[in-house]
Amino acid sequence: MRILFLGDIFGRPGRKAIAAKVRHLREELALDLIVANGENASQGIGLSIKNAQQLLEYGIDLLTSGNHIWKYSNIYAFLKTSDKLIRPANLPEGTRGKGWTSFKVRDEVHVAVINLQGRVFMDPAECPFHTADKILNEIDPEIKIILVDFHAEATSEKQSLGRYLDGRISAMVGTHTHVQTNDARIFQGGTGYITDLGMCGPIESCLGLSPNPVIKRFVTGLPQKWKVAGGPVELQGVLLEIDEETGRTVSIETYNSGRMTV
Repeated sequence: MRILFLGDIFGRPGRKAIAAKVRHLREELALDLIVANGENASQGIGLSIKNAQQLLEYGIDLLTSGNHIWKYSNIYAFLKTSDKLIRPANLPEGTRGKGWTSFKVRDEVHVAVINLQGRVFMDPAECPFHTADKILNEIDPEIKIILVDFHAEATSEKQSLGRYLDGRISAMVGTHTHVQTNDARIFQGGTGYITDLGMCGPIESCLGLSPNPVIKRFVTGLPQKWKVAGGPVELQGVLLEIDEETGRTVSIETYNSGRMTV
């Protein structure tokens, strides 16, 4: 199975790039599944129900998220009713939405996708390690392909969870930092891994934001008004090939669309 997993979609530039590129990529890369993190798709922070529906219409099969998913209250009902958007699973019991989902992709091949949130330099959450154990015990053993989006800040926490889950999931990808890392690899147990997918958004930026206010914030220490950057846009993520019988990753490589004007 060939899967494209895209990093955080950032603001209108990221959405426009998804609209322009994703449908063509399905055929161009012979993809069976396209997953993307959508938590920054609306004005650079959060995800509105309108933008969630647009991204799915553009050809994304499933949206994961993270700590910013709660910015727009109208997404709460969508989280509760949709099977196409998941939120971090290791949030308190009773939190709206699903932390993982499973679905048929083709030819009776099912895939499970789990969303988890880190705890280092992040908002409080339950232990992602214990939560992952619990969910893996709940997933139908017949489902061999299992993907994890770990939305976390610290590289050590991401690498540790990836190693902890090695051999029990097909792949773990990191999101949240918006900087694509150069460590896509397959662990000894057959789990594909990358510390961070990067982002789908404006490249001439500070993590998607116009640089000047961010720089001024660092220089002066004073609050600034953030603005989504303009200019060229890239789609970043990983391209995975997974053995449908064993669930092991056969190959993983970073994906970068190159600079686009949208």
